[in-house]
Amino acid sequence: MLVNRFKQMTLVAFLMLLLSSFSSADFINEPKEIIDANANAAVQQFYKDVRGGKAFLSKVKGYLVFPSVVKAGFVVGGKYGEGVLRVNGKSVGYYSIAAGSVGFQMGAQKASYIIAFVSQDALDKFIRSNGWEAGVDGAITVAKWGANTDISTISYKNPIYAFVFGEKGLMYNLNLEGTKFTKINR
Repeated sequence: MLVNRFKQMTLVAFLMLLLSSFSSADFINEPKEIIDANANAAVQQFYKDVRGGKAFLSKVKGYLVFPSVVKAGFVVGGKYGEGVLRVNGKSVGYYSIAAGSVGFQMGAQKASYIIAFVSQDALDKFIRSNGWEAGVDGAITVAKWGANTDISTISYKNPIYAFVFGEKGLMYNLNLEGTKFTKINR
């Protein structure tokens, strides 16, 4: 019994250490001007990192930009970030992204996410929702591309795609299933 207690305390200490590596909670409750500025920087980075990214985003019906999503875990984990929904290049709403999970996972990561709505129907459902959950309210396909792939030339058949880029840190197990998107007031 003492061994189990020691393992639990070690696990809690390790998780706290992981979370403290991203202790600057400056991405929580930021004013919309800061979210917009950070989203602009993330979109510019996306254009730089992803060949054809600018042309692709100009074709989609709308997209969410989460400039900084922090994910950490060791068996139990979670992620959180705040971002903006853009339609026709204009900010139309602010959202949080959050998820909790239990299972095989280990590490800590900070990354930028762009969730692109290829279908007008998918975008409309997202906007009308009061808390949208990936895998329940709609499926998000995590886009995979090679270094020489121009993503604007790919035929996208699914209604929603996610791009994860600018990763810092290492996190095993990338999954958006169960991720909750909630409108926030800014």
